[in-house]
Amino acid sequence: MYFAGVDIGSTMTKVVLMDTTDRILSAIKGPTGPEHRQLANEVMRMALEQANLQLDDISYIVATGYGRVNVPFADDQITELSCHARGVSSLFPNVRTAIDIGGQDAKCMKIEKGKLVDFVMNDKCAAGTGRFLEVTAATLGISLEDMGDISLKSAKKIQVSNLCTIFAQQEVVALLSRGEKLEDIIAGLHDALASRVAALVRRLKVEPDVVLTGGVAKNIGMVKAMKENLGCELLVPEEPLLTGAIGAAMLAKEIHIKAKAEGETISTKPRLLEKATFFTEKIT
Repeated sequence: MYFAGVDIGSTMTKVVLMDTTDRILSAIKGPTGPEHRQLANEVMRMALEQANLQLDDISYIVATGYGRVNVPFADDQITELSCHARGVSSLFPNVRTAIDIGGQDAKCMKIEKGKLVDFVMNDKCAAGTGRFLEVTAATLGISLEDMGDISLKSAKKIQVSNLCTIFAQQEVVALLSRGEKLEDIIAGLHDALASRVAALVRRLKVEPDVVLTGGVAKNIGMVKAMKENLGCELLVPEEPLLTGAIGAAMLAKEIHIKAKAEGETISTKPRLLEKATFFTEKIT
């Protein structure tokens, strides 16, 4: 039997296919655009192709993320908080605190024995999300991917006092005109974002093991800034974007197996993929 998790986030869509032993058979990601339904179809098609499977081979499919209602072939929809908690726990069994910083929100989850027990979330202001870095990177004229390496060259952090993304842009321009070094400004931006997220995390009380996920976790400068602001070590998955999709696939397996064990009828959606063309990237 095979199971799938589809995670449609605000900026990236991910699909993970898994077997009954929790072995990942394929993983695909692609940028989330306005056509969630078409993209879900395309990333699933590519994941199936990579695993040499057909859609009818998949026993159960769970959709998660902010666009989960737009996955036409999903059998169930589960919140991203539950899926992230399950996915992170599968990678780091001793996790107690999980922090997920995405493109348009930041979540802190308290986890016990693989279960979500409490959470806090910022989805109202871009200053506590990856969008903050995306906007300021554009202002600095550099790519988002280069920010981490550049920041590590910093000898002194420049304090960025404005947490509002728009005002932070203006402050960055003023710092550049004053002759401040690029690496020091970026280190300051990382620290400003990390400080805001750390304040969110402390509302739940930080308990190790602490895991950082989401697209921002791929930025080595942000990982460093989060460690400094939280005063503890952070664990980062090899592919921090996949935890939600992994958790969704694992929950799909658990729902299916439990239903079979209890003799329940398992309802699945019609298996049909629509044609679409988007850029996607293979993970494994």
